[in-house]
Amino acid sequence: MNHHLTHEELAALIKTRAGITVAADAIEHPDATFDEFGVDSLGLLGIVGELENRYGTQIAPGAEMSKTPQQFLDAVNSSVKTGA
Repeated sequence: MNHHLTHEELAALIKTRAGITVAADAIEHPDATFDEFGVDSLGLLGIVGELENRYGTQIAPGAEMSKTPQQFLDAVNSSVKTGA
């Protein structure tokens, strides 16, 4: 699969799955953390579930424990790319 999850898509998923509105440009900042936005591991777990259903592949174990949006995007995009 060739899809690459973007900051914009992640921001939309945070809103729909975690119920928190976050601007895409805010999560693009390299030092941004999920804690700053009030997104916890349960919110990320909901996002992981949505992405696994969307892409039909498992997302890397532990992705829901990512501390930063960039860590999460890296884990998701790597999983989707390799079909892991």
